Amino acid sequence: MATVLTNAGKDITTNRIKGSGTEPNYVAWGTGAGTAAAADTTLFTESAEARVSGTSTRVTTSTTNDTYQVVGTITASATRAITNAGLFDASTSGNLFVKGDFSTINLASGDSIQFTIKVQFS
Repeated sequence: MATVLTNAGKDITTNRIKGSGTEPNYVAWGTGAGTAAAADTTLFTESAEARVSGTSTRVTTSTTNDTYQVVGTITASATRAITNAGLFDASTSGNLFVKGDFSTINLASGDSIQFTIKVQFS
């Protein structure tokens, strides 16, 4: 399992420091297999459910406010086997900021997952 700040995520970060760009707070999930890598630009088989606008905060992991955190809940519109999730800077299309893969979470229609996605700067 891997969680990575993507190459596009690094671009988003430096762009935001310069006062430009869009905050990457749109949570999405996928059903495909694979290991997350920095060069990824999409999720593994992004699912049909719409991306959700998560709530972003700065939190402390090791040093005060060293972590960007987004919390968002997605509800399955059908039976799903979720294997990866990520943050984008747009509700459709857009750039993948961070991506994580994990063991399959099987869902029935109407089930949901609340994701807490953290990017720590250390």
